[in-house]
Amino acid sequence: MVLGSVSAAVASHAFCPVVVTRTDTDQPDSTGPVVVGIDGSEISAKATDWAFAEASARNAELIAVHTWMDPQVQAAAAGIALTEDDWSQLEEQQNQTLAERLAGFASRYPDVSVTRHVTRDRAVRALVEQSQGAQLVVVGSHGRGGFAGMVLGSTSRALLQAAPCPVMVVRPEAHA
Repeated sequence: MVLGSVSAAVASHAFCPVVVTRTDTDQPDSTGPVVVGIDGSEISAKATDWAFAEASARNAELIAVHTWMDPQVQAAAAGIALTEDDWSQLEEQQNQTLAERLAGFASRYPDVSVTRHVTRDRAVRALVEQSQGAQLVVVGSHGRGGFAGMVLGSTSRALLQAAPCPVMVVRPEAHA
């Protein structure tokens, strides 16, 4: 396991964003982009805000990554074949969803250039691919199960292990 227990514990329990830089990653390219994973949740919106702020502070491009489940698997299970028009419509819906999730940030961060990346892929694979040469990748962490506030979700944990650059994990805020 590359990720140390202290790093995992801090990223799992912190009430503020945590940046983890593994010793086996290359020196981040100071001209590279900031990458953010966007899934539409409340914590994803917080991660997006942090990613915009980081991109602005670094004078960097922001790459917004949104992945979506492959509905063909669900359709095949139900015995329904999707047409090319169905695929096009689903892809357009996902592009529209990402545009809606980014709305408002452009006016708050007019200096940040945004590239949208929508793909039918697993989130970890897409984020690792898009973070090649990046300065930072930013994700929200939901946690999982009944201990959501105590553990990392699978995407954030996997990124801490696999990302080629530092990873910022944005957690839900502490409750009083």
